[in-house]
Amino acid sequence: MFKALLTGNGMRGRRPPMLCALLVTGWILFAAGPAPAAHYLKIGLLEEPKTLNIWLAGDTWSRKVLSQIYQPLYLRDPETLRFVPWLAAEAPILDQKELCYTVKLRPAKWSDGTALTSRDVAFTARLIQEFKIPRYISKWRFVKRIETPDSRTVKFYLSKPKAIFLTRTLATPIVQESQWRSVADDAAKAEKPLKRLLKYEVKQPVGSGPFVLKEWRQGAYLFLRKNPHFFAQGKSIAGMKLGPFIDGLIFKIFGTSDAAVLALKKGSVDMFWWGIQPGYLEDLRSNTDIRLFSSEKSALYYMGLNLRRPPFNDLHLRRAVATLIDKNFIISRILQGYGAKMHSMVPPGNRFYYCDEVRRYGDGLDRTARVRRAYEILKQAGYRWETPPVDEAGRVVEPSWLLAPDGRPVPKFSILTPPADYDPNRAMCGMIIQEWLRALGMPASAKPMAFGSLIQQVKVRRDFDAFILAYGNLSLDPDYLRSFFHSRNDRVRGRNTSGYHNPEFDRVADAASSQMDRDKRRALVCDLQKMLNRDLPWIPLYNPNLIEAVRRGKVKGWVQMLGGIGNLWSFCRLKPL
Repeated sequence: MFKALLTGNGMRGRRPPMLCALLVTGWILFAAGPAPAAHYLKIGLLEEPKTLNIWLAGDTWSRKVLSQIYQPLYLRDPETLRFVPWLAAEAPILDQKELCYTVKLRPAKWSDGTALTSRDVAFTARLIQEFKIPRYISKWRFVKRIETPDSRTVKFYLSKPKAIFLTRTLATPIVQESQWRSVADDAAKAEKPLKRLLKYEVKQPVGSGPFVLKEWRQGAYLFLRKNPHFFAQGKSIAGMKLGPFIDGLIFKIFGTSDAAVLALKKGSVDMFWWGIQPGYLEDLRSNTDIRLFSSEKSALYYMGLNLRRPPFNDLHLRRAVATLIDKNFIISRILQGYGAKMHSMVPPGNRFYYCDEVRRYGDGLDRTARVRRAYEILKQAGYRWETPPVDEAGRVVEPSWLLAPDGRPVPKFSILTPPADYDPNRAMCGMIIQEWLRALGMPASAKPMAFGSLIQQVKVRRDFDAFILAYGNLSLDPDYLRSFFHSRNDRVRGRNTSGYHNPEFDRVADAASSQMDRDKRRALVCDLQKMLNRDLPWIPLYNPNLIEAVRRGKVKGWVQMLGGIGNLWSFCRLKPL
């Protein structure tokens, strides 16, 4: 039969042109072997992205997806955590006299195949400045002028030295001018320009990242395919050869951790891009098809105190409270060992800026010793009890109500926490801290409340005594210390929730903000941590580990860093097995 087709039986050796083409095509496919199968990484998400508009995206799920599409000039090295050139070709060059940073760009293209140029970088910056886009404007206010001498050079002129220029401004995602120019012009004519810009629906983002949106089936999945124009494809950056080596990402939406973990066990997804709660760990650990990663986070879980009114306007009482809190118990019993104690406001994982020279209140003491030490702190400060918590023989006993130095009973106070169904760990911490404080006669009571109401109570109405909240993803730039505790931020919706006022802190925080020398800034930031540790507007509690789960036998090349394996480096390095 094959011979008959080849010789054209009944046609005296002549082969029809179409038949010849089919035979040649078949021979090429036979010689080359079967076409390689496409390799997609299936990722489970708890929720759907709220938007694909990069300027509106404030939720975790939108940011996860958009981080694969829009790219910054510089990205943190997973090992050193220092910034390395990404869209930029090299480190920024400083002209000290002009206070100007020059950034050179790599040859790069947008996902539509057009060139990414310095005009796009300048347009992104000016868009942020013109519309005062929240979450970005604070990083660009001090940039007074931007010049683009050529298509691959950008010059940034600063109005004053600002350390965050190098760590946050240059980490801003860059957008394509041709996609956003008409949107910006239209929004500028509106009565509320910012609102119009943020409401713009982006259906097909044009980015420079390793993946580009192919399809979004609302409520079900998003499909991101490999970007054929990705600038880093085949290059080595930070000592790593980059792909991506997979053909795309499929994000599946589950709604609950139960559903997502079940899908992971069944093999419906290859990765669950969210922290695994302790309740799932024993089951997953026993599953040979599952691999678990445990990573440090840049996070701070803390007890905030209202310094504006009694009882926490007294430093001695705050120090007694810090002494009574048993962080070892929190880590071992509440977090089941998956976390680290916090003594400073900067997490230990932030290796460059973390200050180890802070006091560890009550660390290493057992329950009895903690009560005795806290008792001595309050007794020396003039506090009294009708029945003290420590009797004359040094035994810890049931105390009466704590009396302030003026002889009045310490007022009842509440420790506000999120409810157990939102965060069982923080709710449990509130309950156990309540008991530890009552052991010294403090009239404490834990009060779980809806998370939105808790935020209103603390950040807007400022009507609280104490609360337990968290920052689950702190910037590695420590300028947040200035934001959280500078006296000028003690205002409605300001970030100084505790009402902390310390002129020395303000001075050092402002100096650190303007210090461009990294080592000198590190010393100033250490001083800030010592002051906060001494004055205790907040009591750092713990930093939970981030536990992530993936399927074995699917891909290799996960890059583990501070904040976990769900990072851009991983998705550019993963190879199918």
